[in-house]
Amino acid sequence: MRLDLFLKASRLVKRRTVAKEACDNGRISLGGKPGKAGSNVRVGDRISLDYGPRVLTVEVLEVPDRPVSKAAATTLYRILSDTRTGDGGGTERTGF
Repeated sequence: MRLDLFLKASRLVKRRTVAKEACDNGRISLGGKPGKAGSNVRVGDRISLDYGPRVLTVEVLEVPDRPVSKAAATTLYRILSDTRTGDGGGTERTGF
């Protein structure tokens, strides 16, 4: 499954177009390398998402072959780290 489609299916990113833009801007990494929207995602891959003041790293547990429900989306990955950077006092909100 493509990286942008996995991010959408897992609900880590709200829309596929936003996932593609994040990949194009270097805010997503797959296995420690810059993630491209068309990169294949496999079970065991590590994905890091840079939300600005927050960096989320997940491990892929399952790659769906069809759309999944909102409740099942969180079973597709496991959170490895959720790091906040900076002082956190800013009013700027970034996210997907």
